Parts: sequence; structure tokens; C-alpha cells
Amino acid sequence: MMTDALPKPPSGGNGRLLPPDAGRDRPLFVVAAILVFLACIAALGARGAWLQAQSWTTDLETSLTIQVRPVEGRDADADAVRAAELAAAIEGVEQATARGRDHALALLTPWLGEGNLPDDLPLPLLVDVRTRSGSVIDTATLQAQLDAEGMAARIDDHGRWANAVRRAAGTAQALGLGLLALLAGAAAAVIAFAARASLAARLDVIDALHLCGAEDRFIAGLFQRRFFMLGLKSGVAGAVFAGLVSILVSLGDAPADMAFFLPQWASDPFEFVLLAIAPLLAGITAAISARLAVASDLRGRW
Repeated sequence: MMTDALPKPPSGGNGRLLPPDAGRDRPLFVVAAILVFLACIAALGARGAWLQAQSWTTDLETSLTIQVRPVEGRDADADAVRAAELAAAIEGVEQATARGRDHALALLTPWLGEGNLPDDLPLPLLVDVRTRSGSVIDTATLQAQLDAEGMAARIDDHGRWANAVRRAAGTAQALGLGLLALLAGAAAAVIAFAARASLAARLDVIDALHLCGAEDRFIAGLFQRRFFMLGLKSGVAGAVFAGLVSILVSLGDAPADMAFFLPQWASDPFEFVLLAIAPLLAGITAAISARLAVASDLRGRW
């Protein structure tokens, strides 16, 4: 008599108690895929900001600039060459290169436009100095040598900007990780809501299972497996799309002030591992959220 009350398995299927429902699952799949996509973008952006900061700080800490101002009665080009010679003789300096007027004009062109400066306008000349990694340059001694030569020169030690870059990178990384945590919470809430809705839509099956002696943990396990597969599939879609977008963004030209906030594709194993585990994490998050939500509702019902 009891078997007559049991719902019949879906025709043409494999007899699963919770068969996929394309009508209900498709919107949830899209929402979950979007959340995984945004989470991957946030994670890649946080890592990209860190890598960018490391690159910038390395450049800053291994370089300095000597600015040679033109003064009346002196040859600025000759002073720049002499400043490069003095810098190259300092211990720890790897290379010193004197830049001419054309280089100064090229630096000003993006700001003032081409051909907007008169030819007789005096421009400061630069000397690019590259130092060995880890070397501490005695800038005081170098400045004293420049002053002794009678040059109007000033040393700009780029290393003083390294801490500012690190702070900016830390802020960008914290924002990315915070966004990642918020998206994970949003995904868990969406899955929990969907699991409760799915449970409410299948109360006849649940009642029949209870009549057959099924425990709450068994029923919760059914929803757990179903939503794990849905989370896994949506995670694959979101991760693939995030990888494609990251590659396209990295191939394009981005302004320097946006570099911290765009996902940077470094083409190293970490990016591949990150995108590979994203679907698994999405599936686990969906499974845990669904199980907890269904178990809570079942305890309240019986």
C-alpha cells in the first residue's frame, strides 16, 4: 500500500529522486556563473596589483635620476655627460646614461603636445642611473661631487617612492580580496535560497522519502549532490570567461593609474591553478550552502 503512494520516477530518465530542472536551473546557473566570473576577476586583479607593485618597486629601488639644469655660461649636454661619468664611478652603480634635449622633449610631449615649445627654451637634462639590486648608493657623496664640478644638478632617489607604491598595492589587494569574500557570501546566499525553493517545490518527494524511513541527512545529501554539480558547471563557465577577459585586458593598453584595478594575466602556473580550482570551490560552496539550508528547513518541518 505504501509503494502506491510513492511518486513515480521521471520517464525516460535514470530514476533520480531530484532530476535536473532546466526551467529552474538555468537562471541559477547564469547567476552563479556571473558570481564566479566576478570572483575570478577580483582574485586575478588582486594578484595583478601585487605583481605590478613588485615590478614597480624593483625598478624604483634599483634606479635614480640626476637632473642637470642648464645655467648660463655652461654646456648642459657636457654637464650631463660628466654627471654620468661621476655616477658610474660610484660603488654599486651598474650603468649611468646621459640623456639629451630630445629625450626631455619626448617626456614633455604627452603633456604639452608636439612642437609647442620654443627651440631656445632651456630644459633640464636627465641622467638615468641603474644600480645593482640590494646596493646602497652614497647619494650624499655623489651630490658633493656634482656640486664640486659647479653643476646645477639634483639627485632624485626613486627608492623613496617604493613605500607609497607598496601601500597602494596593499590597498588594491585588500579591495580585491574583500570583494572576493563578498561575492562568496553572495553566492552562498543565492544557493541557499535556491535550495530552499527547490525543497519547497518537491515536498511530495520529501514526504514520500520520510514515509519510507529516509533520514534528513540523506535528503540533504541529495540536494548537496545536485547543487554541487550545478555549482561545478557554472564555475567552469565563469572561470573560462574570466580567463578570456583577463587575457584580452592584459593584451590591451591600460593607463598606469588603472593598472592596479585591472586583472593582469601573468601567464604563470598560479593563474592556471586559480582558474582551475575556481569551479571546484564554486561546487563546494554550493554543496555546503544547499546542505545547510535544506537541513535547517527539514528540522523546522519535522
